[in-house]
Amino acid sequence: MIGFANDLQKGIIDRFRSLPMSRLAVVFGRTTSDLVVSIVALIVMSACGLAIGWRIRGSFVDAVLGYLVMLMFAWALSWVGALIGLAARSVEVAQSAGLIWMFPLSFISSAFVPLATLPGPLRAFAEWNPFTAVVNATRQLFGNEVGPPPVGWPAQHAALYAVLCCVAIIAIFAPLATAQYRRVASK
Repeated sequence: MIGFANDLQKGIIDRFRSLPMSRLAVVFGRTTSDLVVSIVALIVMSACGLAIGWRIRGSFVDAVLGYLVMLMFAWALSWVGALIGLAARSVEVAQSAGLIWMFPLSFISSAFVPLATLPGPLRAFAEWNPFTAVVNATRQLFGNEVGPPPVGWPAQHAALYAVLCCVAIIAIFAPLATAQYRRVASK
């Protein structure tokens, strides 16, 4: 989000507009660079976790799948961020707009609170929340499940649901971000 907003303010998008390249290439390049940053952050976070006692109790293949689910989700959310960053008028607006939607989604999930402790409507929302799917999938794949066994289709098929959510987010936001880039670059 912030990267695109910064590129808009500094005129880098104007430079890209003059080059003979696909509009999708600019947005795809930015989201892919965000994915690289996510890979580095995941490596550092995993190393810190291992240093303080966290362990992966699943198989090697399951662990790799867990990391891939997290990276796919990070890449999907970078498409949302690209749209917000291109629509924002400044870096400050992009940062604020990015936090407004992300905090409720991450806090109303199983990441911090067991779903059983949430009141009815929040629990129903949290059960189908993509953040919950990714959290449940990685916990299952790493062999680090906590609390009672999950109930409901999204929890019992967390990895599949997480991947489907990622595909849906990318399918929705990649064309929207590319269209927004076309509008911004044509000004």
